[in-house]
Amino acid sequence: MRKNNIILITIVLISFCFLSIDKAQLFLADSEFMVPKGWPKPAFDFKKNKITPEGFNLGRILFYDPILSRDSTISCASCHLQYTGFAHTDHAVSHGIDSRLGARNAMSLTNLAWTKLLHWDGGVINLETQPINPITNPLEMDGSLEKVLSKLNASKKYRTLFFKTYNDSLITTSKLLKSLTQFTVSLVSSNSKFDKVMRHEKEVFFNEQEENGFELFKKNCVSCHRDPLFTDDNFADNGLPIDKDYKDYGRVTITHNPKDSFNFRVPTLRNIEFTYPYMHDGRFTKLMEVLSFYTEGKVKRRTLARELQQPIRLSANEKKDVIAFLLTLTDKEFLFNPKYSYPKNNNL
Repeated sequence: MRKNNIILITIVLISFCFLSIDKAQLFLADSEFMVPKGWPKPAFDFKKNKITPEGFNLGRILFYDPILSRDSTISCASCHLQYTGFAHTDHAVSHGIDSRLGARNAMSLTNLAWTKLLHWDGGVINLETQPINPITNPLEMDGSLEKVLSKLNASKKYRTLFFKTYNDSLITTSKLLKSLTQFTVSLVSSNSKFDKVMRHEKEVFFNEQEENGFELFKKNCVSCHRDPLFTDDNFADNGLPIDKDYKDYGRVTITHNPKDSFNFRVPTLRNIEFTYPYMHDGRFTKLMEVLSFYTEGKVKRRTLARELQQPIRLSANEKKDVIAFLLTLTDKEFLFNPKYSYPKNNNL
């Protein structure tokens, strides 16, 4: 009897050990970047900035904290709201400090790990240095890295958080940028209805309208909006008439190559149901307006993308079918995942 009890206790202890190992493995997996099955290799170099639970959570706290702006009124989340796909919907162009107007629509921050060049014009080549632009831009946060670091180093809370993350309470530009990046690079949307259908998940299918919309999409849109990212990570002239207010010529202002005139980033279509307004200047608020532009409103010019030089013909019902398909790209588990939401508890 005593021998049996010893054996039973041993089995329980072994099981507990395996359970502990499993939990540790799950915890480690949660702190690592997981590439969805079948997706391409990310462009971001994780060897130079490995995601840790502490770094991710610190970046999340910083992302939602207006302390990064000149007068502590504007945060990253002010223009990049989670429930709108980390874009914004209330203005055609971004609004910054003192309600100053930016020149372009705030882009979605989704799936940045696969993005090589950032912003509508590709003017930023490194995700880690990207936060410098909004922090120092006078139309956005209107601050300086020196002042931001001074405020952070004067905060007992942040000195404690940075010490827990980097084993050093001195807050530097490098640590600040690395932390913000660990959060933003983790914003992966890959669990929409489209994804579930492609994974052949049980009892998840396109309805007839969505299926027809998918076929029309593959015929007319996929050359630039390739799955699974629904962008080719490139820049193109989509034939949009020049805007009257900003006279924005796009990527040519970065490259100074006339061939890049009117070229803007091909945005991802993931969560497009929630990422309106559309285009670099936010001129369209409805998907039907976007489709009508592509079928009837493109400006023909020398820089027009090769893929768009032939007319796109869609009937009114076909446009509705395409929109039905686009709605399958909505990933509500991403949009409402508490892991990415405002941190109610600002401690790691």
